[in-house]
Amino acid sequence: MSAPLLVRACRREVVERTPVWFMRQAGRCLAEYRAFRERYGILEMARTPELCARVTRMPVDRLGVDGAVLYADIMLPLDGMGVPFHIEPELGPIVERPIRTDADVDAIRVVEAEEATPYLFETIRALRRDLRQETALIGFAGAPFTLASYLIEGRPSRDHALTKTMLHAEPGRWARLMTTLVEILSRYLLAQVHSGVDVIQLFDSWAGTLAPADYERAVLPYSRAIFQRLAAAGVPRIHFATGNPALTPLLAAAGADVVSVDWRQPLDAAWSAIGPDRGIQGNLDPAVCLAPFPVVADAARDVLRRAAGRPGHVFNLGHGVLPGTDADLLARLVELVRVESAEPIAA
Repeated sequence: MSAPLLVRACRREVVERTPVWFMRQAGRCLAEYRAFRERYGILEMARTPELCARVTRMPVDRLGVDGAVLYADIMLPLDGMGVPFHIEPELGPIVERPIRTDADVDAIRVVEAEEATPYLFETIRALRRDLRQETALIGFAGAPFTLASYLIEGRPSRDHALTKTMLHAEPGRWARLMTTLVEILSRYLLAQVHSGVDVIQLFDSWAGTLAPADYERAVLPYSRAIFQRLAAAGVPRIHFATGNPALTPLLAAAGADVVSVDWRQPLDAAWSAIGPDRGIQGNLDPAVCLAPFPVVADAARDVLRRAAGRPGHVFNLGHGVLPGTDADLLARLVELVRVESAEPIAA
């Protein structure tokens, strides 16, 4: 039996049409999910296999997307690290004892992933049994820099001043922390693959705050180490960051099969920066999806035109679905991509 469409596209095979999925495709727009949120907390759902599997399946059933992205939070690996945290509604993750010293870094526990987050792998195995063969199951983790930012700042930050201070002023401490996170996240992602995910995405949501030279020196080696650890796992690897087009060639240099780009540069220009030996994911601006559908359709057609039918394109937003987005509109967008990417590209 052939691999799911999304997997084949990530491998840059010639496919019958462009696959499509959306980051944050469940939590921001589905009424079914909002009903769940009135009863359960985010972490409660992520840590309860039955609830997590149901939420993961919702966008596949409602929107018709080609990938089911695991309903999880990038902070979940902290469950095994001995780092207490919680999520504040409307604010985000809060680390209760942020990292400030060498002793704080040394206190981080490195355990087997199945011991740290057993509920996650139970969910993956259940989803793999229940999802249709053609629906790819997408696993993910936060990248070392983004997870380090939360560990150091203690909460979401606009300027990442404490993180950058450690990166520049305490290079030894920074290296120990990042090396530890590489080990934890590599185990976490490999365990997801062994449990049944078809694709892995590494989210470096905050990498765009860095100058290219700082990213290349202090972040790229650690992301590259994770992708190298995953190479033998045999599943496509996607690398995502946002906010800084100057980083695009460096994101590609980390070694993923597909680079996910945001809307701040045209898709064809981004693909040129990535190089022809990588796939590309993106890159419709999520804010466009708050406009009337004719506007959304024109913007989506522009993305498809710039991809020009070349192997390796996965249609997605440049970031996550925004609150207030109409689920019916997203379903229409999926159908537009499905139909129009199967047709010859107009000159």
